[in-house]
Parts: sequence; structure tokens; C-alpha cells
Amino acid sequence: MNLMSHSSDKQNALILWFDEITLEDVPLVGGKNASLGEMYSRLSSKGIKVPHGFATTTKAYRFFLSENKIEGEISHILSELNPHDLESLREKGRKIRSLIIDCPLPKELEKEILDAYSQLSKEANLKAVDVAVRSSATAEDLPGASFAGQQETYLNIRGKDNLLYSIKKCFASLFTDRAISYRTDMGFEHSKVALSVGVQRMVRSDLACSGVMFSIDTESGFSNAVLINASYGLGENIVQGIVNPDEYYVFKPTLMKGYKPILQKRLGGKEIKLVYDIGGEKIVKNVPVPPEERKKFSLTEQEILTLARWACIVEEHYSELKGSFTPMDMEWAKDGLTGELFMLQARPETVYRGQLRNYIEFYRLKGKGRVLVEGRSVGDKIAHGKIKVIRNIGQIDQFKEGEILVTEKTDPDWEPIMKKAKAIVTNRGGRTCHAAIVSRELGVPAIVGTENATEILKDGMTVTVSCAEGEIGKVYEDEIPFEIEKVNLKEIPRPRTKIMMNVGNPEEAFELSFLPNDGVGLAREEFILTNYVRIHPMALVHFDKLREGEDKEKIKTMTENYPRKTDFFVEKLAEGIGMIAAAFYPKDVIVRLSDFKTNEYANLIGGADFEPQERNPMIGFRGASRYYNPRYQEGFALECQAIKKVRESFGLVNLKVMVPVVRTVEEAKKVIAEMEKNGLKKGENGLEIYMMCEIPSNVILAEEFCELFDGFSIGSNDLTQLVLGLDRDSEIVAYLYDERNEAVKRMISSVIKTAKMKKRKIGICGEAPSNYPEFAEFLVKEGIDSLSLSADAIIKTTLNILQLEKTLFG
Repeated sequence: MNLMSHSSDKQNALILWFDEITLEDVPLVGGKNASLGEMYSRLSSKGIKVPHGFATTTKAYRFFLSENKIEGEISHILSELNPHDLESLREKGRKIRSLIIDCPLPKELEKEILDAYSQLSKEANLKAVDVAVRSSATAEDLPGASFAGQQETYLNIRGKDNLLYSIKKCFASLFTDRAISYRTDMGFEHSKVALSVGVQRMVRSDLACSGVMFSIDTESGFSNAVLINASYGLGENIVQGIVNPDEYYVFKPTLMKGYKPILQKRLGGKEIKLVYDIGGEKIVKNVPVPPEERKKFSLTEQEILTLARWACIVEEHYSELKGSFTPMDMEWAKDGLTGELFMLQARPETVYRGQLRNYIEFYRLKGKGRVLVEGRSVGDKIAHGKIKVIRNIGQIDQFKEGEILVTEKTDPDWEPIMKKAKAIVTNRGGRTCHAAIVSRELGVPAIVGTENATEILKDGMTVTVSCAEGEIGKVYEDEIPFEIEKVNLKEIPRPRTKIMMNVGNPEEAFELSFLPNDGVGLAREEFILTNYVRIHPMALVHFDKLREGEDKEKIKTMTENYPRKTDFFVEKLAEGIGMIAAAFYPKDVIVRLSDFKTNEYANLIGGADFEPQERNPMIGFRGASRYYNPRYQEGFALECQAIKKVRESFGLVNLKVMVPVVRTVEEAKKVIAEMEKNGLKKGENGLEIYMMCEIPSNVILAEEFCELFDGFSIGSNDLTQLVLGLDRDSEIVAYLYDERNEAVKRMISSVIKTAKMKKRKIGICGEAPSNYPEFAEFLVKEGIDSLSLSADAIIKTTLNILQLEKTLFG
């Protein structure tokens, strides 16, 4: 198959086939092609498929320059370069590119390229195979320098003349404006960077889908998740931020044990797709995606899992080669003719690779404002500044240092001004588009996929760009003050008392997992139900009984891709709970069953038809009393199915369950029986069931409850309210509400003693320990096992508890 034998001297080769190339050959074929060869030659046996191809070597590139005697002229043109003078940069780049394009390829090189192309076509049983022609520079993908998209790629190239011309264009792309500017800023000498060109058989993803994936979460640096982006057609649209793709998260540790842990599936817009321009003037073109296809996920669950496994295999292979953890940035495609998946590229991820999370920064807004636009947040920072809308590349010289860049999308040509931006906001793109990748490298906040930022935001407006509020980034009107808390994680030892976390928002879980913690003492379903599910479960179980109207139409639309409407509830709730359980795996994560009051349940879509009217919902039909009641029993079954899916399908057996508002021992028995009926049997596969201790009867009958549950979490808010007999929401009697009241403390002391006597775990999930240091001291003295707190109280309370334990125990 090969035109040169494997024993030949690679150093003198002008062409190398992928099966002759390994990662050691970066000086010969650049980062991308060396990586392709590494996967083709060493990972095919592990199931990873890479389209075959060959690469011109860096010797071929230098041979081209020397035969045409243009090295000196290129150096002369660049000798007086000021990379920040955009007009000068454009002119010098244009001159060099024209110079290269106008030169012929040496005959010897041309022959080797054409012979290799003929061989590749013969393997495909075609007269002329379609190929992708990709640039691969020797300075690519170094730590802190990704060179993302710096050189060109040409797709759907067919025929010898087209191939030769595309290779010359790749050579010339080493001197695009952005590549010259980037090398100068990164300190690379232009003359020492050489180019290899990969010629790879095209995968017909124009008939299916393609995308990118990372073996790490690109926002937080959480290393146990694979992030996959996918859209219809050729993959350039995702990289360039032209489409908002589908997004999937897969949990690595249990995936490789045989589970199916797809933590999240988010449907993207996928409005257009890049396809072959058969018979047209252009090589590829964008066409609209039919509305019915946009509403469907572009990958099946099995394909998602296959890609995620490949990501794990590639990451493990590169980590072993490099001797340290090496997260990977990969491109993949699905062939629409054969249905096969292929890996197209793999390179080390450049933002988080080699970083140790020794410290963490928290950005927090200190005020409120009017939200102007929203999109996907990139990073977790906040910035103030004045808006500058740049609609096309011809306007970039109008951009000034410190402004906020607002545009349709970015590509590598925009990098000279992206470096000057305080923040970046785009209409298009997902979290793996060009704007997102470069923003992460630069450390500036970005919001992508807003759809209408260029219309809403006007030049000169002062705004606050916030990426510190979870997955949704927001642009606020005016300058809103914010604070930054920087915490050195290495300086905080663990106290004897466990410090756990209260977590409601799954989108924050990966980032929060880096805080010093002992797991999650309270994962609330309520946030997930409100923001992920949004539909009342009984409205899905009894959809036919729902009144005709807006709610019914919304439910039809939201559930149209699901075989059964109830599957929507189970999947969305499982995804939300699963994200939290995965973030803190293998530490305990205790999820509390739904604890909405009837008026809150009624606010869910379709909820008003299934909820009774109560005068005092706070002490009405809530918590355990709902789960076995025919009014909600079938809805509770769906909650149980979601939790079972997280534990059994995702493999997240660190998930425990907690029952709220258990009023009597008989009620506790009914709920436990209902859970077992729905597949959640206490003790099976390590399942522990806890109860909230928030009612005086829970304390008085603690010994009896100990016979039924594995532990307790004290809900100090409700317990204080019911011990003191007051409505904590009433401003008239609010001054009486205090967890430090002696009656409340005696109740807490009593239940801790009983739990200890019965060898049951006991913690607290209220904010009192962080609000009142003396209350925390009381709890530690009483011997409580754990405190579960909101994230912003974790550090302060941990330090207080460490000092307290030192005083108490030495």
C-alpha cells in the first residue's frame, strides 16, 4: 500500500502515510497529522476508526520554499512587522500568500502527491476520491497555544489539479493575518514554524452529522465528563460557530464500567448544515435543515456512548504517552452512506491541560439590573465595559482596547481584536465554537448563541457581562458592581465534622465540586423540576384529562420526541440529579424527594388541574403525605424511576434518597413501601434512605424512626418554625424566629443523642451554622456528623469549624 517502505528514512521523506506516522513525528508532520497517524496506527485495534490518508512532510514544505527561492523574500516582508497595525498586517500577509500561491510545486513533490492520491483513490475503488486537505503546523497545540483554526482546511476536494492547488493554499495559510499575529504574540519565530498538509479520505457526514468533543468539561475543567457537540452536515459549522449544536455530557468513570451515563442531552437549533455542492460552483454550501429534523437529536444514545468511549480511550492513550493527565480536544464525523462513526482529529486540550486547581475564584454580582440579552455562558467571570458591534471583518480596525465585542460569530481572522476585548458576545455558536475556545484561552467572559445581540446591543452602551450565574450568560444594562473571592484550596485541611454542600442547580455542580467538601448533604429536586422538567408529572400521566389550552399545547411540543410523555419527566429529572451525583462522585450525594407545596406544584405546566387549593400550604399536602396518596402516587412513581435510572443506568450508586415532611411512623412505612414498589429498595445495591428531621414528632419519635431510616438531616428552618409555632414568612413575627432559641436547641440536642445511640447518621442542612458561629459550636459539641451548607458559606464555615475543633479537641 505504501509508496515508501517502513525502513526508509522518514527524515528525508516528502510523503508519509498515516500508518507510518506516530506522535513522535510532530517535527515532520505537525501536531494534527502526527495525532492522526498515532490514532490510525496504534488505536485502530481498540475500535477507533480513522479515515485513511497521507501527509506531506515539513521537508516537503521547506523543499517547496527553497526550490522557488522565496525564503529570503518572506523574511524581508516580515522584518518590519507591527502585528498590531492591522492595515500593515493585512498587506504583508497578502503579499506572502500571493507569493506562495504563484510558485509551482517542485516536480518531485508533485509526483509523490499525485501517486499517493491515486493509491488512496484505488483503495476506495474510485477514479478520484473526495478528500479533506488539512493544514498541520509544527507549533500547534503546545501548552498555552492552541493555534485553533490558524491555518486552513479545504473539504470535498476531488481531482489532481484541485488537490495540488489546495495544498499550495494550505502552505500559504501559514501566513494568514491571524496566524502571523498569533505567532508573534506567542513568541514563535516565523521561519522556524513549518507546515505539513494532511490529505484524508472524506467521510460523507454531509449526509449525516459531525462535531467536536472534549474529554473534559470545557467550562469548569471537571475531568470526569466527556462533552460532545453535534450537528447535521460537515463539522466546520460547529467550529466556526455558525450553528447552535446539540450538546451531550457523558460521565467517564461509570461509562468505562459498562453503564450508560448520558448525564445531559440538550437540543440545539441546527438551523443549517454544510453539504457537498454537487454540480454547483462552490465545493460545499450551507442549506436549511427542515424544521422536523431540527427538533430531533442528531445522534442516537448508542452513538453518544461510542464517541464518549473513544474519547476515554484517546485520553488514556495520550496520558500514558505523555506521563501525565492529558485531556483531549477531538473532531468526529458520521458517514451517511455506511452509518459508521470516524475520528477525524485529536489534539491535547490547551486550556485546562496541566492545570492544577490549587485555587478557585468566585465572581458574584452585588446588585441587580435589567437583562438585555441571554445566551450560553463561557467561563465564570464578570466584566463591565462599553459595547462595540462589529458586523464584519472589514470593521475590525474600529475596535478599541477594553471594549465589549458584539458580533454575529467569530473565526480565526478575528483573533487580533478578540485579544483586546473585555468580553465577547455573539449571536451564534455553542460552547465549542471558535469564540468560546479562544475566549477560554484568553480568560475573558463570553456569551455565545444569543441570537439577537447585534440587534439589541448598541455601540457605546455600558453593560455588565455576567457568566457567573450558571449555564445562562446574561448581559445587564449599566454597570453592576461585583466582587471576586479567591480561595487557595491547598491551604484548607478537612475538619472532623463533615462539611457537605446544598446544591440545587445541576449546571453549577461541576464547578462547585472543586470546593473543599465531603459530598452533597442536600440535592434539591425543586430547582430541577422548575427549570429542567417544568411540567407537572400528573399532567403527563393523565394528559388526556388535561383541559384544552396553552398548557396542553406546550406539553405536546415539549414531549413530541418521546415515545411516552412520562419518559420526558423521567429523563429530565434523571439528567438533573445525575449531573449533581456525577460532579461529586464517589462522595455521598443525598437527593431530597420533591418538596414543593401545593401552590408551587400548581405553577408547573398543567399543575393547576391536579393541585388542591389550600389555605396554608406550608403545613398542608406536602412531602411524604403526597407520595402514597392517589392524588400524586403515579407522579411519585416517575420520581422513583428517575432516581433508579441515575443509580442503575448511570451507575451513580453514591446517590442516596431523603424523604421530607414525614409526620408519623405509619406514614414513613407507607413511603418506604411505595419506594420499594417502584424499584428503590432500602439496602439494595447500597441504597440508603434518610429522612428530614423538621417536625417535633420526628424528634419525639426519633427511636422509632431510627428503625426505618439510615439517618437524618435536620431541617432547622421548618423545625424552628414548628417548635416556636410561627410562620417564618410573616414579617410581623419574624423577629421571634431564631434557631438559637433554647427550645429549638433542646430538640436538636435530643435527636442527635438518639441518632448516636442508635448508630444512625445525622446532619443538618440549614444555614444557621454559617450564620451563627455559636450555633455551629453548639452542633459540634453535640457530636453532629455533618453540616450541609450553601456553596458561598463552605469556605468560611470550614475555617470556623477547624478553629472550633482545635479549641475543643486539641
